[in-house]
Amino acid sequence: MLRYLLTLSRPRFWLYTAGPVLVGVAYAADSVGALLAPLSAVLFLYFLLPANVYLYGVNDRFDREIDAENPKKSGEGSPEARWRDSPAVTAVVAAAGLLGLALFPLTPRVAWPYLAGFLALATAYSAPPLRFKARPLLDSLSNGLYLLPGAAAYAAIAGTHPPAEALVGGWLWTMGMHTYSAIPDIEPDRAAGIETTATLLGETRTYLYCGGCWTLAAVAFGLLDPRLGALLAVYPLLLLATVGAGVDVDRAYWWFPVVNGVVGMVMTVGGLLRLVGVPA
Repeated sequence: MLRYLLTLSRPRFWLYTAGPVLVGVAYAADSVGALLAPLSAVLFLYFLLPANVYLYGVNDRFDREIDAENPKKSGEGSPEARWRDSPAVTAVVAAAGLLGLALFPLTPRVAWPYLAGFLALATAYSAPPLRFKARPLLDSLSNGLYLLPGAAAYAAIAGTHPPAEALVGGWLWTMGMHTYSAIPDIEPDRAAGIETTATLLGETRTYLYCGGCWTLAAVAFGLLDPRLGALLAVYPLLLLATVGAGVDVDRAYWWFPVVNGVVGMVMTVGGLLRLVGVPA
């Protein structure tokens, strides 16, 4: 059961939710004490594992018929798992969601919209009646949920909202990343009758869509700090390089967790340098 739940939570993608917390705390903290505050650790730990159990558990529960046609969930040894329909699994997934509600009394009110937004979108993305993941463009737009842990962490530590440029840039980045990750699912989704931004646009135009989102994200971060804009420019450039070199998307898809981890690390280090007197 534990091994299955870990697979369900997508360990390769844990930093997609926990990483933004690190970035948010690094830029919100005005001292080492604030950086190491217990609340920072609580938010990081929740978004590292329980949040992913809930997010992907809801996803897999309502995708169980579709996943029968999905080669990414081919069974033993696959990086993702098909839903195991049992009361115990359902209870763990529900408990992981309820645990997120415990964050509200621990955080200032300014962080509540971001926490509520994450839990709401994590549910509505996969669960009916909204089920954004099966609604072209809304599936992409709703993936701003991956930005919200970082926004919540920033608000909780700084006591104020994150910069608008960071919110816009981060949201655009998530839109591009989500839609890119849906390219390998185009054929399985079409076979299952599922409509997404990727199935609507087709592979070639989806590349253009992702490149546009990532380029605009780089511009937004560049308005905040040119160095951040240059860092985010790695995404449209990498997309151009892989497509130009004819790298199969099913292969390139699995490179992005590493790329995202490195970019997030650089952003976090930039925030931490402020605390030791180095301008960042």
